[in-house]
Amino acid sequence: MGIELVSPLTRRFRPSALIAVLVAELAACTPHDDPPPPQEEITKAVSAASSNTTARAASSSSSSSSSSSSYTLFESGQVRPLALSPSGKLLFAVNTPDNRLEIFKVGPEGLVHRGSVPVGLEPVAVAARRDDEVWVVNHLSDSVSVVKLSHDGRAGVVERTLLVGDEPRDIVFAGPRTARAFITTAHRGQNAPFDPQLTTPGVGRADVWVFDAHHLGDSLGGEPLTIVTLFSDTPRALAATPDGSRVYAAAFHSGNRTTALAEPVVREAGIGIPGPNVNAAGVPAPAVGVIVKHDSQHWVDAEGRRWDDHVKLALPDKDVFAIDATANPPAEVAGPAGAYTGVGTVLFNMAVNPVNGHVYVSNTEARNDLRFEGPGTFAGTTLRGHLHESRITVLGPTGVAPRHLNKHIDYAAASSEDVRDRSLAQPLGMAVTGDGTRLYVAAFGSSRIGIYDTAALENDSFVPSAANQIAVSGGGPTGLVLDEVHGRMYVFTRFDNAISVVSTGARKEVAHLPMYNPEPANIVEGRRFLYDARLSSRNGEAACGSCHVFGDFDSLAWDLGNPDGAVRNNPGPFVLPLPGGPSDPFFGVNPDFHPMKGPMVTQSLRGMANHGPMHWRGDRTGGGAAPSAQPDGGAFDEQAAFRAFNPAFVSLLGRDAEISPTQMQAFSDFALQIVYPPNPIRNLDNSLTPAQQAGRDFFVGTSISIFFGACEACHRLDPRGNPEAGRFAGFFGTDGRSSFAAQPQILKVPHLRNLYQKVGMFGMDVIRGGQGRDPFLGDQIRGFGFTHDGSVPDLFRFSGDFDENASPGGIPISPAGVTAKQNLEQFMLAFDSNLAPIVGQQVTLTAASRRDVGARIDLLMARADAGECELVAKGRIAHDEVGFLYLGGGRFRPDRQARSATLDRHLRHLVTGSGAELTYTCVPAGSGIRIGIDRDLDGALDGDERAAGSDPADPGSTP
Repeated sequence: MGIELVSPLTRRFRPSALIAVLVAELAACTPHDDPPPPQEEITKAVSAASSNTTARAASSSSSSSSSSSSYTLFESGQVRPLALSPSGKLLFAVNTPDNRLEIFKVGPEGLVHRGSVPVGLEPVAVAARRDDEVWVVNHLSDSVSVVKLSHDGRAGVVERTLLVGDEPRDIVFAGPRTARAFITTAHRGQNAPFDPQLTTPGVGRADVWVFDAHHLGDSLGGEPLTIVTLFSDTPRALAATPDGSRVYAAAFHSGNRTTALAEPVVREAGIGIPGPNVNAAGVPAPAVGVIVKHDSQHWVDAEGRRWDDHVKLALPDKDVFAIDATANPPAEVAGPAGAYTGVGTVLFNMAVNPVNGHVYVSNTEARNDLRFEGPGTFAGTTLRGHLHESRITVLGPTGVAPRHLNKHIDYAAASSEDVRDRSLAQPLGMAVTGDGTRLYVAAFGSSRIGIYDTAALENDSFVPSAANQIAVSGGGPTGLVLDEVHGRMYVFTRFDNAISVVSTGARKEVAHLPMYNPEPANIVEGRRFLYDARLSSRNGEAACGSCHVFGDFDSLAWDLGNPDGAVRNNPGPFVLPLPGGPSDPFFGVNPDFHPMKGPMVTQSLRGMANHGPMHWRGDRTGGGAAPSAQPDGGAFDEQAAFRAFNPAFVSLLGRDAEISPTQMQAFSDFALQIVYPPNPIRNLDNSLTPAQQAGRDFFVGTSISIFFGACEACHRLDPRGNPEAGRFAGFFGTDGRSSFAAQPQILKVPHLRNLYQKVGMFGMDVIRGGQGRDPFLGDQIRGFGFTHDGSVPDLFRFSGDFDENASPGGIPISPAGVTAKQNLEQFMLAFDSNLAPIVGQQVTLTAASRRDVGARIDLLMARADAGECELVAKGRIAHDEVGFLYLGGGRFRPDRQARSATLDRHLRHLVTGSGAELTYTCVPAGSGIRIGIDRDLDGALDGDERAAGSDPADPGSTP
């Protein structure tokens, strides 16, 4: 074939080499009667994508109506965004929005950018095993990229892609010779080799995958040594002891031993909810459930009254786990030493003191066992300005010691600049000095680095002070690493996707290096309003992101009614009963919004576009401003609905005034672009199992109520709903209307895209339809499940509301009815979403892997042909970086304007025959050109730019 077999990393970059290889290969292999590629169409597409990106960045309006955006916002939370090489000569950074690993040379003068390697979608963590081997965790791709680097870091390529469980988050190396890679994932996902048992009580939902770096296996996604399952919900952070003998793994939403009891439980128990039961105007509140918390002896409500007889589960609250990294295979440490409880509610990161071995856990502690927003005048109590406390919890031989970082705050006092200046919000990444005496903490919500004497932190004698903080200009620090040789610290600032260089001696930022960022300007400008506690709260400790963690939720319910508020009109619109049904569509329930709404679980900010009013009751709405009509009129105006949250900055976060209309518009523009990830339960080819298909047929076609009909009558399922919404089109469980739901309040019909996230609470003291009360079901991992207040433990029990003895014309109480509900549950866990399951999935083709990965590449192409994604391929051939965009019909377009498209079989032959590596990735529709062949969308393809010496990551630099 005339192909020079050269390691892709052993030579300097020579742009002519790739052309020579492709010419030789295509001349020998490509039939002359193959149809020519649509060159003019491709050129137009690249130009159009560039124009659209420029227009979006210049526009101040929401991009939720744009169908041509090249960027999809997932807002994945970074965990370990920076890592130094073992020699300290290189710094590695995950470029999350650009799906790349960035490489910097570390020297006496600072950082110099050396190279950039494409990896998977949404990389959130990086760890260097050697100077020339770096592992990157790709959150959306459910993968780990093993990157091989040249000795100087100028060139790199993904030589292996490991496929792991859903939403991996962190990685550390430990064990013998520190050659074992530990990776946290959710206990689910299409790449997991087990049944996740989503409907089984008492199953751990946190996995740690362990790979031997020397023996990754020959199968498609690698062969782990073991998968350690831990008894908690989805995990996040890892930390390893300096000797590599022990690994610590932390739950993410670990909870705080709170749970919800449904309104019927409260009614039947005769205890009643804590008062007041009317608002300040004397209007009786609707009947609601109650949040209770285990105080180590009893389940109690906000007034200390006991509910023990009505809670059918136990919450052991295991937060941090110890894993023996040297065992064969690695396993959780047996006995009490294997888990720590009471560490915090939401756990972010961990660091081990290299001298005394103590573990520091950054976290926030939620106060959701208490109630109410607003001034607290009528009720005498409020959570205003005191929702979450930012903490570092110390784990040591004597147990668990939480340390409140903002103990200077007097929560009853008025706001002051001095208090805000001393506060640190949402602590994330940490680093400990080599002598163990100092801890640096990245305060994400404060744009500061906190500095703590570790002895003072451990004995709680530290005094919060602005003098022990370092401001970072980019905002939103997520992670940091210490370079003690040069007296520096490198900090990743997520707000602007950059790295700050900090002098630890001078305690100040000395340089700031932005990385290429493909995010539209309105995303960058609006992000801070979700997280910036100094801007958004009275005392600098909390922000919207305290509960809406990384744009999602905190897995908790809160009772945030306002007894000082007034009843407001509910403008609807509503799902009406079928013709011939009752004249009252509300069945006697008052549809208006009473300010005391009872417990409601935190809802995600994902996927709000095209789904109408917001909040469980739809009480954040534009319905009063204009007639309601799809797609964007009145109550269906999501911009107006989101702007209606502005009063919460005062009533909940404690500001003296709302943020400005301009700021709120920027926040809205950002928030309405956040999307849900693909469903990890549904098959990658988007097919349904027989049970899921039967459940879908039942959902769409079987009446469960003589008043409303089938499930789909309320829970609309139409992937093409409002097609003018572009990438936000579709109704996935709701079209924005509200409905009677056999509850004391009228609720908005909720979407159903994230039900799989809420699995793990089992046990309920309520008769629902044909299903009786649960017995005590023992230890569970979550205190909140389904419905508005999180009191329903599973979807099977939820469907009991539509049994024939509870809903006229409902589901028969029979074996057939049980089967129907089981199938319905399976379908709802695999419910349709905006993105197909294939989005993000990837695989690396090499000569060694060609037999194992061929079928997966076929699947990626098939789903791209079906319009579910766009397919790109990135790697190195004959030591040159290459990119390809799949055009459909088995053809791939290279990133050189003068080159014709090549057939799939020829591309595969070229890669495997030349000893090259090529990673195929399914990416969201609209992003293929940017991710595959024109990184900066300037119309000049990446390969042409590299050949000409211009910068593919700079729209102002073209050949």
